[in-house]
Amino acid sequence: MTTRAFQPTLPELLVEEKVRHALLEDLGRAGDITTQAVIGSDRQATARLNAREPGVLAGINFARAAFRLVDPAIRFDTLAFDGERLSPGQDIAIISGPAQGVLSAERVALNFLMHMSGVATHTARYAAEIAHTSARITCTRKTLPGLRAAEKYAVRVGGGSSHRYGLDDAILIKDNHVAVAGGVGAAIRAARGFAGHLVKVEVEVDGLEQFEEALAEGPDVVLLDNMGPALLTVAVSMNRKLSGLSVDDYPRNRRRVLLEASGNVSLDTVREIAETGVDYISTSKITMAAPTLDLGLDIGVV
Repeated sequence: MTTRAFQPTLPELLVEEKVRHALLEDLGRAGDITTQAVIGSDRQATARLNAREPGVLAGINFARAAFRLVDPAIRFDTLAFDGERLSPGQDIAIISGPAQGVLSAERVALNFLMHMSGVATHTARYAAEIAHTSARITCTRKTLPGLRAAEKYAVRVGGGSSHRYGLDDAILIKDNHVAVAGGVGAAIRAARGFAGHLVKVEVEVDGLEQFEEALAEGPDVVLLDNMGPALLTVAVSMNRKLSGLSVDDYPRNRRRVLLEASGNVSLDTVREIAETGVDYISTSKITMAAPTLDLGLDIGVV
């Protein structure tokens, strides 16, 4: 029996909040004075939103919200949907209605759509490189302030997965936590004593000695930081030895943990990293280094 993978979504209230903030930033204290100065309030316009290069679409609801919030009289007819692979010249939507509103909403709509589609497209490149393995590409908390939900949504649209959304939804013990806590084992034990039964505990290690110490404490996930493929392969082997035992044979607090590789991840290295057998590969590059996707809006006047 296979598990159905549902299309990721974002609540409309969250989308509207982000778009409203962006519109207020752009409209400033007096609104779009250029459009007010040169376009009559009675003029109508029809625009085609289209792709200028191939990529993965993400953020169509953000674009729709931008036009609706500026002027509810604007009609937004969607021709392509999030997750769809776009071809150059392909129409994404047709926008029609009062010209002033269409012009005033254009930039914010495109900013969201181009950035989010760029993140989805870049994520899809990484996912394609490791599709032959069981590893998943995942994003991190390294996102643009205020846009975390949008960027993490775009990662999922592009075929990636999300790490924790913030500091409050999982425990991730980093190297500085380990240093202050007095060691990997001490940090994991303290975390286990604090966490509720639904809170995952992950610990970062930078060598096999720390990794072995972590395995003895049985965290949910171990992050293997800046380890090359050779060390990653050894770590995977050490971890798999535990999974070969029956449940009754496990030491009380030891079991197979999920392994996450991080550091020095790029399109040139991600395939080799995935082939070591790790479960997840996390990188900030799919959010912080994703180029925007070239989309445009061609407008006509009625």
